[in-house]
Amino acid sequence: MTIASITEVVKAVKAIDYQSAQRFETITNVAFDARKIQAGGLFVPLKGNLDGHDFAQQALDNGAVAVLWSRTDIQAPDGLCTIWVDDTLQAFQDLAKWYLNKVKPTVIGITGSSGKTTTKDMTAAVLATTYKVYKTQGNYNNEIGLPQTILDMPADTEKLVLEMGMSEFGEIAFLSKLAKPSIAVISMIGESHIENLGSRQGIAKAKLEILSGLENGGTIIYPNNEPLLTLGVEQATNPENLHEISFGTDKSADLYVTSSQVFADHSDFTLAQAPELTFTIPVLGDYNIQNALAAIAVGQVCQIPFAEMARGLADFQLTANRTQWVPGMKGSQILNDAYNASPTAMKAVLQAFSQVDLEEGGRRIAVLGDIRELGIHSAELHASIADAIDPAAIDQVYLYGPEMQALYNPLEATFPTQQLHYFAENMDDLTQTLKTAIQSQDKILIKSSNGTGLLTLVDALKAD
Repeated sequence: MTIASITEVVKAVKAIDYQSAQRFETITNVAFDARKIQAGGLFVPLKGNLDGHDFAQQALDNGAVAVLWSRTDIQAPDGLCTIWVDDTLQAFQDLAKWYLNKVKPTVIGITGSSGKTTTKDMTAAVLATTYKVYKTQGNYNNEIGLPQTILDMPADTEKLVLEMGMSEFGEIAFLSKLAKPSIAVISMIGESHIENLGSRQGIAKAKLEILSGLENGGTIIYPNNEPLLTLGVEQATNPENLHEISFGTDKSADLYVTSSQVFADHSDFTLAQAPELTFTIPVLGDYNIQNALAAIAVGQVCQIPFAEMARGLADFQLTANRTQWVPGMKGSQILNDAYNASPTAMKAVLQAFSQVDLEEGGRRIAVLGDIRELGIHSAELHASIADAIDPAAIDQVYLYGPEMQALYNPLEATFPTQQLHYFAENMDDLTQTLKTAIQSQDKILIKSSNGTGLLTLVDALKAD
């Protein structure tokens, strides 16, 4: 794949100077990680805890032919065409904008307090039934990851599905203005990053920043049961130029579910707009049905028949560590959802897990870790999760992390002592206790914020 000539790169990034003798060479790939550079690559050294300029030789060894360069105290290694810029991150983003304009795909931007990664995966699967699609890989959803996603996009891409993450005001607006989506999706409003954003109203305002770069005449897709979004869309935009699609479970939504059934490894549902079809998604939970509705709404905008969308959703590929069943030790099954969490999302997955069928002698075990970035609301929001934990449905509860003390306290009133376990900080003790306690046929939910480190617990409890 050819991304650009060096001359085109120089113009796109507004370079101060460059080694013009190499101007006709072509760039085939771009990366900010020297380990991922391939032959014909452009290396983008960024400054963080480490200075990427220090890894230019590694990039050269891996096949780089050019490098963006902003350091004045040292020179780039011989053999690299040096393109001098004031700010390598800004140049990286400018190059992504240029390449996006060159390829000209329809851009779908997806954000939300939770569910955005699954919605991205579902949306890509729906679109791939009809178009050439590229989507955000892993968690490349910020000011560095999003331009990398754009520059990784094949030149024949027709639909580009971009996940947009944030933790502060202004971040979604920046990403939206960079990517200029034609379709914007907000999966839901929860409590993620409430420490920085102050309230659910602040969270809704931050997510609605996705409208900042929305193309004129674009479409916003959002859940109809969230008044903060409904009001925000009305106040923030010109209704004559904006198309809206709401989704949900009642007739007030533009796209709504008429029936649903949830199983351990899949969920079925029907739509009022396509009553003859039964949609099946290979994940559990009513909340994932809502994510599927957002993806279907994107498909409608892109004029894909419902039957084709159903086919795409039936076997979509979920990003790892999101409501993913994996074989556990001693014949158990682990529902791995340990990559991210908010109180709303944790309640939703607990409610779905509580309905999972068990084999004879099996138990439902919930392992819950701290939810990060809740600030002064942390104790209250952790305690509120008790509402979603029914002792009649969940046999054992294991809590991990200092913030989970706030959930342990209300659960003490409803759970027998031998069924409730709390580990403030010792992961080894939690791991060994679970290894001893797990029995054949148990189903184990592991849910937490990524920073809690419970993904290591998932690995420890997997089947050999």
